[in-house]
Amino acid sequence: MSNTSNIVVFSLSGFSATANYRITLFSLTLFCYCLIVGVNMSLILTILLDHNLHEPMYIFICNLCINVLYGTASFYPKFLFDLLSDIQVISYEGCLLQIFVIYTYATIDFSVLALMAYDRYVAICRPLVYHSVMSARRTAVLIGLSWLVPLCCEVLVITMTSTLKLCGSRIDKLYCENWSIVKLGCSTSPANSIVGLIIIAFYCVHVLFIVFTYMRLIRSALKSREGRRKFIQTCVPHLLCLFNVTAALLFDVMYSRYGSASVPQSLRNFMAIQFLMMPPLLNPIIYGLILTKIRYRMIHLCMKAGQRFKLKLKAAFF
Repeated sequence: MSNTSNIVVFSLSGFSATANYRITLFSLTLFCYCLIVGVNMSLILTILLDHNLHEPMYIFICNLCINVLYGTASFYPKFLFDLLSDIQVISYEGCLLQIFVIYTYATIDFSVLALMAYDRYVAICRPLVYHSVMSARRTAVLIGLSWLVPLCCEVLVITMTSTLKLCGSRIDKLYCENWSIVKLGCSTSPANSIVGLIIIAFYCVHVLFIVFTYMRLIRSALKSREGRRKFIQTCVPHLLCLFNVTAALLFDVMYSRYGSASVPQSLRNFMAIQFLMMPPLLNPIIYGLILTKIRYRMIHLCMKAGQRFKLKLKAAFF
C-alpha cells in the first residue's frame, strides 16, 4: 500500500448531513431498496418464465433489470449499514470495488439502451429482415459485448486510480466515486482526467446514436398508422428510460467535477444518489405499465398466484 501513502480506509463525510434523521432515512431507504429488488425481480421472472417474451427486446429489458440488481447491490446494503453506524468508513479495496460496480452499472445501462434502440430500428424500419439480423446468436453476442466493453473500460480506470499516491482519506460523498479519489491525489494526474473524459465521450456517442436512431424511427413511424402504433407501444418506454438514466447520471458527473462546495450537503447527497434511486425504480415500472405483453403477462401471473393462494386457504380451513 505504499503507493497510497499507507491509507487503508476512507471516511465518508457525506453522512454528516444525516445525523438528525438517520432512522427515518434508514426506513425510507430500506423500503426503496426492497421496492427496487421487488419490481426488477418481478420483471425478470415474468420474462424468463414466459416463452412468448423470449425475443430480443424483452431479453434486453431483462438485462437492464439484472444490471440494476448488480449496481444497486454495491450501494444500498453499505449505505443502510452506515446509517446505523457511528463511524462511516470504507476500506481502500472496498472503495475501489464499489467504484468498479457503480460505474460499470451506469455504462452497461447505456450499452443495453443502445442495443434496444438498434433492435427497434431493425424491427420498425427493416421488418422483413428482422429475424435474420436479430438472430438468437447475434443477440447473445451483442449482450455479451454490452457487458464486456464497460467492464474492460472500468478495469482500466480502476487500474489507473489504484496507482495514485493519495494525500487524504476524506470522501465528500455517501459512497466512493472515482473523481473523489482522483482529487485526493498528492499531485494532479492528467492521464486520469483524459481517460475519464474519453470514456465519458464514448458513452455520449452512445446517447447520440440512440437519439439519431429514434429520429429515424419517428420519421419512419409517421408514414403509417401501424408504424405509429408500434412506435408508441415499444419505443416510448425506451425513450423515457433513456431520459431518466441520462439526466440522472449527467447531473451527478457534472456536479462531481464542477459543482460548488457552497451547495448544502443534503442537496449534494440527493444529487449524488438519484441515479442509483430513480432509474432502478422507475424503469421497470415504465416497462411493466406500457409494454402490453409484459403487462398482460404480469396480470396473468398475479391472478394465477391469487387463485393458488385461495385454494391453499380453502384446503387449510376446510
